[in-house]
Amino acid sequence: ALLHMGSSAQDSGGPELGKAVSEADLSAFDLIAAPGGDGLPDGSGTAAEGEALYRQQCASCHGIEGEGIAPNSRLTGGDMQAEGAPVKTVGSYWPHASTLFDFIRRAMPANAPKSLTNDQAYQATAYILHLNGLLGRDERLDRQRLLQVEMPNADGFIDRSELH
Repeated sequence: ALLHMGSSAQDSGGPELGKAVSEADLSAFDLIAAPGGDGLPDGSGTAAEGEALYRQQCASCHGIEGEGIAPNSRLTGGDMQAEGAPVKTVGSYWPHASTLFDFIRRAMPANAPKSLTNDQAYQATAYILHLNGLLGRDERLDRQRLLQVEMPNADGFIDRSELH
């Protein structure tokens, strides 16, 4: 099915704004991977496989060991129970490993978002989880294993919809 965005001069006599969009065009936007697993693609990778990719594509912003170049680029460490302001990182704050995969797949690397293959996204995710002590170096990460990763702050959020 074709979706039509805007109108064309031939259709309405107006300015040529937009064009017909195919399902293939839309597939590039349909990358959301939900915490429950919906949207997670086939593919897999290990931290060992992801290390070279990380060093080549990620370390310039996130540091060799995920320590970050700037405070908001830190991926490892952190403490949500600190007396001062908590340091929010993938390992200390994020509640779902699928959120990490989703973010990497849709937004990273920053200079070329959506350029990683599914296997590369799993490899990078595995490496970052490994840096946080949440996944073994040679443990294969795929859709099923990703959903089994227990994030340290998984219970640190309140679903407000359940309060009413």
